[in-house]
Amino acid sequence: MHVNALITLGAIDWQSANPTAGLSEEEIRTVYEAATRWKERSGYAAIQSSRPQTLAYALTDSPLGLLAWNLEWFVDYDPARAQQTPVDRDAILTNVTICWHTATAGSSARLYKEAGDAFSGGSRSGVPTAVAVFPGDATIRSLAERSHDIVRWTEFDRGGHFASLQAPDLLIDDIRAFARQVAGNRN
Repeated sequence: MHVNALITLGAIDWQSANPTAGLSEEEIRTVYEAATRWKERSGYAAIQSSRPQTLAYALTDSPLGLLAWNLEWFVDYDPARAQQTPVDRDAILTNVTICWHTATAGSSARLYKEAGDAFSGGSRSGVPTAVAVFPGDATIRSLAERSHDIVRWTEFDRGGHFASLQAPDLLIDDIRAFARQVAGNRN
């Protein structure tokens, strides 16, 4: 499995006496910065994980509403802090247009409801996993390793949450390298 924007905060037991035990100072700083950003900006996730179908009706009914909902993530970030590569205006409009014409806002919103264990840590998977980490991701390897069999970990200096739009060359190259790695391990 190859992933990017992997959510690792779910692997932390916030009820424990020391939720960040075993993490480095840098990882602890990343955890708390990500938790703060999540608290400030997670309204979309609350809606998509609890009432995706209600949201789907609204987004399917209004192309302007769909554009506004998507712009929240395409452009609403602090570039000085996250240093994400901007998404081209034509790419944004193309993405929203495809979503509008195919009426797939609902199925894309359901990801949060259906992901389940991805947000709560879940059980450990034995599937060989590659993680591509792009600017703005708060993915922490030691936390990812609690739930995943990490066999490839790549950090990039450009791209962002929408890596396939922001740095498609880097994402494609990493997926291909992982596929070659996994294929080589099977020989």
